[in-house]
Amino acid sequence: MRNTFFLFILIFVFSCKDSKSLDISKPAEETEIAETEVDSLITNESTSDLSAISTKDFRDFKVLDSENLAKAEIWSLISPQMSGFKEADYNRLKPLVLEQDITTLQKHIADGKFNYQDLTKFYLYRIREFDRENRLSLNSVIAINPNVIKQAYKLDEVDDYDEIHPIHGMPILLKDNVNASDMVTTAGALALKDNFVEDAFIVSQLKSKGALILGKANLSEWAYFFCGDCPSGYSAIGGQTLNPYGRRIFDTGGSSSGSGVSVSANFCAAAIGSETAGSILSPASQNSTVGFKPTVGLVSRSGIVPISSTLDTAGPITKNVMDNAILLDAIFGEDTSDAKTIYAIWEPGFYYEKIKDASLKGKRFGAPKRLLQDTLYANALKVLKQQGAVIVEIDEEKLGLPNFLRLLNLDMKKDLPAYMEGYANKDIMLRTVSDVMNFNLKDSLKTMPYGQNLFKGIADDNGDDNYLERIKDTLKTNGKQYFDIPMKANNLDGFLSINNYHAAFAAVAEYPALTVPMGYTSKGEPKGLTFIGKRLQEKQLLEWAYVYEQASKARVAPKDYN
Repeated sequence: MRNTFFLFILIFVFSCKDSKSLDISKPAEETEIAETEVDSLITNESTSDLSAISTKDFRDFKVLDSENLAKAEIWSLISPQMSGFKEADYNRLKPLVLEQDITTLQKHIADGKFNYQDLTKFYLYRIREFDRENRLSLNSVIAINPNVIKQAYKLDEVDDYDEIHPIHGMPILLKDNVNASDMVTTAGALALKDNFVEDAFIVSQLKSKGALILGKANLSEWAYFFCGDCPSGYSAIGGQTLNPYGRRIFDTGGSSSGSGVSVSANFCAAAIGSETAGSILSPASQNSTVGFKPTVGLVSRSGIVPISSTLDTAGPITKNVMDNAILLDAIFGEDTSDAKTIYAIWEPGFYYEKIKDASLKGKRFGAPKRLLQDTLYANALKVLKQQGAVIVEIDEEKLGLPNFLRLLNLDMKKDLPAYMEGYANKDIMLRTVSDVMNFNLKDSLKTMPYGQNLFKGIADDNGDDNYLERIKDTLKTNGKQYFDIPMKANNLDGFLSINNYHAAFAAVAEYPALTVPMGYTSKGEPKGLTFIGKRLQEKQLLEWAYVYEQASKARVAPKDYN
């Protein structure tokens, strides 16, 4: 969430100042648009509501390893099942699995090089080796499914590999605000440490296609709408998630921090994140992965700990675009218990089957002039042009997002009790934000070392339903106009951004956005090229991103985890 609001601020600043365009046909001296540079330009007026969650430079963390979850606790049930899997087995599988896409993994399995149980144990071995309580620890995984090896064994009984969905047998990590049986769903909070529940709708979707739920990924607690004065990637349960490209140096992005990090470090075949406004795009781009925030309603939100029923959505985080298309194909679907659900008639395979036939020839993309000073962005535009795309430099609409924070306040004030009543464990008596705050006060050092200022703001916000509806209408109108006006004026197919710089506008417009690795700064920090389209343009975004990815080959795995 912190990075989400940075993006709003970035757009605010960009829309209020002029800039010279960069000639992307010539080599440019390396320049980078940094969050700290933007922060220095923010006016008092624009920060009045956002200062609690604007970008902060964290190097000295109050907490690194979790004080509420030990490594031994995570592995107590699964390690005995790993006794037959040795270092030699891991090393044999390493060149066959590391950095490979799902299609390649399935081919290796069909060819008999290994099976789903081997693949599952490979990822478990890596998580146990690297993720916690060592010099390379990332703290990205918060729980392991104790039955996943047994489930993988059953999935190995495949007669015809051509008849299964490509997600079959693939070990998937879920952000720990997504309900899943066999594991607790905590949203990173001690208040939910006993929240054993049934599967969320999207988990049922995954399982119906044969996916393996490997475990849970850490997250910024309560999806980063909790503390205000804390680093992204921190939760009381999971500790501080760290970026594999620079532990304690680069931000992990939030709030799907563990999902982004675990995919980048090859701890799973793919992961599920969730986004309100930037919480998939931010960690995906910060960890050099592909992250997709779908049109709100395409993917069910039922059984996911919420912030906002207006803006929330789940979505895939993967190492490459093809895997992203496969995972999206596995989770979308109509959920009649979700008020925003979309009835999509597409058959399985819709998102991935013809993606390799995609072309950018004649596609027109809007590039905000302010972003052209970023060298990586300018180089990405050059790659797109070489693939036949037309790049149109555009001025951004001078539109704001008034009362964005209050929308989140008022939604979560009613949506959290609805989750607790309908989807949480019935033995948990907590229902409201105030209930959670009171629980935290009983042992504040363990539950909230950075405070709970954002929760306090939710509890104190007395806006009524009519006021909330007016906020929604204004924000959705502004968000849609922000993209629709330049797209119509310039006959654009899509909009090009960096990381989650325009996530808040895409969120309120309820438009899809997909980020794909575009390289690394001079300091080695990853950045993503972000494609934004209109409602239900997921297939087009995947196709555009696939062509760019194949032409640029920008992703490089974090070196210390190879």
